[in-house]
Amino acid sequence: MLHSGSVPRTCTCPQSLRRPGFRLQHAAPVTLRVSATLPDSDKRFKVEFSPWLIVGLGNPGNKYHGTRHNVGFEMIERISQAEGILLNTIQSKALIGIGCIGEVPLVLVKPQAYMNFSGESVAPLAAYYQIPLRHILLVYDEMSLPNGVMRLQPKGGHGQHSGLKSAMAHLDGCREFPRLSIGIGNPPGTMDVKAFLLQKFSSVEREQIDEALDQGVQAVRALVLNGFGQHISRFNMGQKYKYHKV
Repeated sequence: MLHSGSVPRTCTCPQSLRRPGFRLQHAAPVTLRVSATLPDSDKRFKVEFSPWLIVGLGNPGNKYHGTRHNVGFEMIERISQAEGILLNTIQSKALIGIGCIGEVPLVLVKPQAYMNFSGESVAPLAAYYQIPLRHILLVYDEMSLPNGVMRLQPKGGHGQHSGLKSAMAHLDGCREFPRLSIGIGNPPGTMDVKAFLLQKFSSVEREQIDEALDQGVQAVRALVLNGFGQHISRFNMGQKYKYHKV
């Protein structure tokens, strides 16, 4: 038997997020929970799945739609479509959707306060929905990776990415949260970095990104259902050599 739901006004911030200077935006945290009990022959055991917060980093508005800096938003939209999760609620300066992958509850997030202020959504939502740091997945663009190549890691630094820097700052400098980076390549020649980030992809690059987003959905499913294991190791290895011809 499966049981799902939220329990308002009964929970406090988990120890993993209870840090000095960390302030909750909402006074009444909730817990997203899905429970599973064994068949009638044995009801002594119940398994509860911790929820995930999956945050795509980007800038709101049509002006930035389809640009390199917004591939994090595109991944959230792709997961939303694949899993049938509606992004239809505004909370903590973000557009969110609540649903499940398999039996695991999750919150999809697109911050709406621009890239440099992404943390103003990440930290309050994580606290409100009682999500531990190890289940906060940030998805973002990465210039150090070739276009369309992805990497899924359990922790790391910010690499001077403004959205990651903001998230880490609002999580009291914590870096022990997963991240999915989507390669967009480096600016050609002496092109200004900001101009490059706000530029749309070429037709060839667009095909590579679309393929990567589909692969990313599968990787996120594997992570949410099984954690960091062989599936993710194989995913990272395949991404590393995806453009290498044998």
